[in-house]
Amino acid sequence: MTKNAHLMKWLAFLVLCMGDLMIVLDATIVNVALPSIRTDLLFTESSLAWVVNAYLLTFGGCLLLGGRLGDLFSHRRLFLIGISIFTFASLICGLADTQWMLIAARALQGIGGAILSAVALSLTMNLFPDGAERAKAMGVFGFISAGGGSIGVLLGGVLVNSFDWHWIFLVNIPVGIILVALSLWLLPKGHVAPESRHLDIAGAFLVTSSLMLAVYSIVNGNEAGWLSLQTLGLFALSLVLMASFILVESKIKVPLVPLSLFKIKSVTYSNIVAVLWAAAMFASFFLSALYLQLVLQYPPLLVGLAFLPTNVIMAAFSLGLSAKIVMRFGIRWPLSLGLGAASLGLFLFGLAPVDGNFLIHVLPGMILLGIGAGIAFNPMLLAAMSEVPENESGLASGLVNTSFMMGGALGLAILASLAAARTHSLLASGVDQTLALNSGYHVAFIVGALAGLVAAVVSFVFLNVAAPKDASATAEGGVPQDAVTH
Repeated sequence: MTKNAHLMKWLAFLVLCMGDLMIVLDATIVNVALPSIRTDLLFTESSLAWVVNAYLLTFGGCLLLGGRLGDLFSHRRLFLIGISIFTFASLICGLADTQWMLIAARALQGIGGAILSAVALSLTMNLFPDGAERAKAMGVFGFISAGGGSIGVLLGGVLVNSFDWHWIFLVNIPVGIILVALSLWLLPKGHVAPESRHLDIAGAFLVTSSLMLAVYSIVNGNEAGWLSLQTLGLFALSLVLMASFILVESKIKVPLVPLSLFKIKSVTYSNIVAVLWAAAMFASFFLSALYLQLVLQYPPLLVGLAFLPTNVIMAAFSLGLSAKIVMRFGIRWPLSLGLGAASLGLFLFGLAPVDGNFLIHVLPGMILLGIGAGIAFNPMLLAAMSEVPENESGLASGLVNTSFMMGGALGLAILASLAAARTHSLLASGVDQTLALNSGYHVAFIVGALAGLVAAVVSFVFLNVAAPKDASATAEGGVPQDAVTH
């Protein structure tokens, strides 16, 4: 390969990394801005979860579909479409002046982000067929997924502090336009279409609709009543749609989610672990941002700085430390101990008082979350791929990523609703608002810690599997998309 071709290859990879970084930055910035969005658009405590959940649901629902579209119609073309959708949605988010306008735009962002993320990894694999170069590139890709969060929390704090929350979305627009131009110039045009042209749109629609209805019924359960016709009816319809999804997947020739994969024990249990852990983790970042700003009265910039230890620690693990731990100790111990450490961090947040001190009540939990997540993410992915045939490892990885996003959406809806219910109950009995808010967060953090603990136990009991032979390469770049950013 000539020096010029080698340079162009790495410049193309830089474009892919920038696309991934844009998604990571957007997600972490949103966390810092949540309290300001809540105040400006008059969200209730539980309905604010939709700012995150609208994104998670469409991202998770379209992740596998985006990858399939890339296989059919060229990864380069889908990367351009993904960036364009994400950039346009960012503009709508930045102009949003109503709750529903912001939520709808966030859902559209999730679709664009899913398409971009699904094909960026495939394009990276195609750019680097050589094992050594691929491992190096995947390590960089994983570092950006984890380390980019550190830039996002700081940038979010600066933008919200200096301007207002709209700018956390508007900043994506010039970046997106530049990326489209660079992609047209640098990304390779070659494409080999697969033999089967089937596209499982019905499966993607059914699973996403089912989960959106489930989340909607949970988020609105406190206001509508948990035994009301609305709540029970929507939840029942959600179950019907999920059953229809399973039926469709069992019948069609090229399913979005091949159910046969779940016959493999490691695939089934790693996806259970992904759902439980994501339920705890996404809620923890959402609730800790609210605790810092609404209870401790931190300005946005300090909220961003408070998240920095977690992101920096996770970035450090993504630079190869996680791979070394897996190669030395296997999958079961790092996964279960990492989940246990993160659960302990959540438990500590569940004890934080209304006059909490950063060094005593915030920093220890943030450090434990960073260490736990940094250790556990890659073993979770490797467990999902450990017993599947090599030609299905990408599908297994995509499936556990999807479970992670969907589990995060459902978990956030449940824990935010529990926090809101506790807060409303205490306010009705005359308790001070700050005390009531903090008590609600305590309930959610403790339940989240229990979910993480169950995930740790499931990992220890059922995931005593060997890492794949290429674990070092996979683990360096295997951080789930957006897993570290919410």
